[in-house]
Formats: sequence, C-alpha cells, structure tokens
Amino acid sequence: MPLSWCQDEVVKDSHRFKVVIAGRRWGKTHLAIRELCYHARMPDKEVWYIAPTYRQAKQIVWRKLKHKLQDQKWVAKINEAELTVILKNGSIISLKGADNADSLRGVGLDFMVMDEFADIDPEAWYEVLRPTLADKQGGALFIGTPKGVANWAHDLYQMPLESPDSWSSFTYTTIDGGNVPQAEIDAARQDLDERTFRQEFMATFETYAGRIYYAFDRKENVIQGKPADTDLSILYTGWDFNIDPMSVVIAVRKGDTLCVIDEIRMFSANTQEAVDEIKARYPKSKIWAFPDPAARQRKTSAGGATDVTILQNAGFVVKVPHSHTPVRDRINAVNSRLCDSTGVKHLFLLPSCKYTIEGLERHTYKEGTVQPDKESGYDHMMDALGYMVDYLFPIKRDTGNMPQPKTWGHQVQGASPTMNYNLRNNIHAK
Repeated sequence: MPLSWCQDEVVKDSHRFKVVIAGRRWGKTHLAIRELCYHARMPDKEVWYIAPTYRQAKQIVWRKLKHKLQDQKWVAKINEAELTVILKNGSIISLKGADNADSLRGVGLDFMVMDEFADIDPEAWYEVLRPTLADKQGGALFIGTPKGVANWAHDLYQMPLESPDSWSSFTYTTIDGGNVPQAEIDAARQDLDERTFRQEFMATFETYAGRIYYAFDRKENVIQGKPADTDLSILYTGWDFNIDPMSVVIAVRKGDTLCVIDEIRMFSANTQEAVDEIKARYPKSKIWAFPDPAARQRKTSAGGATDVTILQNAGFVVKVPHSHTPVRDRINAVNSRLCDSTGVKHLFLLPSCKYTIEGLERHTYKEGTVQPDKESGYDHMMDALGYMVDYLFPIKRDTGNMPQPKTWGHQVQGASPTMNYNLRNNIHAK
C-alpha cells in the first residue's frame, strides 16, 4: 500500500506500542488498514480493529478493508455478521466496538488498532484489552485526533517519557497527510474558532481554560531519571491531610532547585499510615515535612494526637507556618518555581509522579472565579506540593528598602529664605 512520508515514518518505527495523533483527513484509516494487513500477513495471527462503537467500526473500515484483502487475493472467508475476515494463511482480522468492552475479554491477540481512541473509555484498554496482548506479547497502534490534555489520549501520548523502550508517539497536522489542499485548511480556519482549529487540524492538545499552573510544561519540567548527583539522605515532603486521599509529594533539593521523585496517594488512610509508607520506601533518609498549617490542630484517629505531633514523633523535621499563606501566593510560588520570569526552571518531576503531573496540567479555577476547583480532585496533591514549595521558596514582598519620599525643592518667588527652607524640609510654619 502506498504511504505518505509520515505514515511511512510510523510503520518503520519498531516500538511495541505506537501512538499517532493526527489532524482530520490525515489518512488515519489508510494507515490502520495497512497495519492490520501487515500484522496478519504471518500465519495464524489474531488481529483486531477497535473503534469507539461497533457501528463506527463497520462504517469506517469494513468496506475498505474487505476490498483491499480481496484485491490481494488473501481472503478465505468473510463473515459479514461478525465483521470478520479469515485469511488463507489462517490469520483472522476482526472489527470490534469498545462500547461493549466486556465482550472483548478472553482472547489472545497479536496486534490491535484502536481508532479514535480518545473517544474510548480508558478502562476498555487498561482492564480488558491490554491483558489480551500479554500472552503473545502483542503490539498496538493508537490513532486519532486529540481531545485536550484532560483526555487519556494525552496520557498515552506521553508514555514514551515513562517507557521509552516500549512506547513511541507521533504528531502530524492535516496538511502533513497530503490529502487536504491548503485552501481548504485556510477555509476551515475562518469557519472555526482558534482552539477548535488547532485541535482538529493542527493536532494540538489544548489546555483547560482557567488553568492554574500555567507555567508547567511537561516536556520541560518532567525529566527522565533522577539527576546524576541526587542525594537521598535528605528528603523534602509536602503533606495534605485528607482521608480520601492522603496526599504526599516527596522531593530532593539542590540549592534553589527541587525535583519531585515520588508521591503517595492513599485512600481511607491516616497520617500514621502515610508516615509508615514513607519510612518503608526511604528507611535511611532524613525527612523534612511541610504540612498544611491546619495540622497544628487537626487530630487523626491515631490516639488523638495532632498531625504535627505524629510527624515529629516519627523523627521528621517539621516546618509549618502559624497560619495559611493566601492561596494565590501559594500558587504563584509554585508557578515561579516551574518557570520564573527569566525563563529558568527550578522545579522538576520524574514521570512516575503521575498524579502530581496530572494536577499541574489539569487543575483549574472554577469558571468565572479565581478559586481553585475542589470538585476535580486535583487539589489535594497540588496543596501538598504548594505547602512545601511555599515554605521553601515563598513569594517575597520586599518592603524593607522602600525609597523615602522626596521633599520639594522649589523656590517660591518672593518668599523669605526661612520659608523656602521650611518647604524643602516639610516643616510647617506657625
């Protein structure tokens, strides 16, 4: 099958899992059919094409796939009712819909294509489809248009940062595909709002409106592996005390730079259980703790002791202000660490800190307000990070060197020397 330069780039990639984010009319269906045929060319393979719904699978691929296989004279039998083609070499290509994910269980697959996967429930992949590839060590191609950073497609697109040996990802615009003339794309730009145009034709992941941590850039702030000279003898931890979930971020520090290396997110847990988890993970480290200031009064189920007392009894160095910093100042402190006004970044994270990264990307203000949205669930880990960063690197208000008011030095024509002296020195004449 003839391929464009960008389709050829994808098929030549050797990673087990490939994610392709492409603009409308780029040629996703053509690439999907090519990959299905390629992986079914070997005898006795089980290959699936999966769309968000069974109806979509039939509408998008079925007719084109049948014709291609018939043209190649590969077909032994076609089952129209089950959307299945049995090839002469014993391989089977089947079309499925993810809307009935439970019906997809129990099959061992060699390869699958998940088309428009951003519209598929992520549980269909994680709980049902991923296990079908395990015994045969099968591969998968995820292909579709983006649906914003909140969608799980964005998480898969970022997987090469976490597992570069197994995952690869690609982004192509509509014009890259060579199927849509520039004039048509220019017309679409005029018809659509800018955000929709970028998403649908430029294949960009659009951020939430009202994003709180606007300075975070996954490509710049997420790093592969701990810094070479990482010292784990001292760890810095931010705490948000909440039963569902108890949230802790764990970082190392070098000068004015922090690197978040781990996170703890425990449900139906108390402070003592979180303490025990940290000690189990880092038994030789000295722990500095930066908790919610309310921890001075808050008591957990652990014998009525306050959260601060529990941390201190565990041997942690506890640093907690007497009162809460204004929320806006805490947010500004985090943003200034992520990227300061000169473009320098002082806050980094490892890819394994998924919930912290997700919160930095997706935590937003309530619509029409400057109050963080606590209904999203991202606030707990963000508060934990904020307490630590704000204590170590607060937004400073420098009022100690304010310039003194200048006195007037004008001469009043016709006034006596004494009157002019009084005016210059703000002395009121009686």
